[in-house]
Amino acid sequence: QVQLQESGPGLVKPSETLSLTCTVSGGSITTNSVVWGWIRQPPGKEPEWMGAIDASGTTYYNPSLKSRTSISSDTSKNQFTLQLSSVAPRDAAVYYCARSSHGWSPWGQGTQVTVSS
Repeated sequence: QVQLQESGPGLVKPSETLSLTCTVSGGSITTNSVVWGWIRQPPGKEPEWMGAIDASGTTYYNPSLKSRTSISSDTSKNQFTLQLSSVAPRDAAVYYCARSSHGWSPWGQGTQVTVSS
């Protein structure tokens, strides 16, 4: 069974770059027809899809975040990483990584990110 686990700092200062890593177990990130993505949910708001990466390393981004978002993968570690630059308080949210073949499932447990100086 595929499991995902997010890791990274829980506190980031404004204007800095947030970096989160998702470690995948029970499945390979090089599996064809599967994408691996990042979704965030600010307090009191709906989840927002941020972007994804597929087995070939092709990336897909939410247009509203594309200028600040970068997703990469490390197949040797079976991990993929999110970088979000120039963070602001509006970027505070629970960040999730997830797998999609037919819908987003499963998700990681999520990691809370606070943006504050």
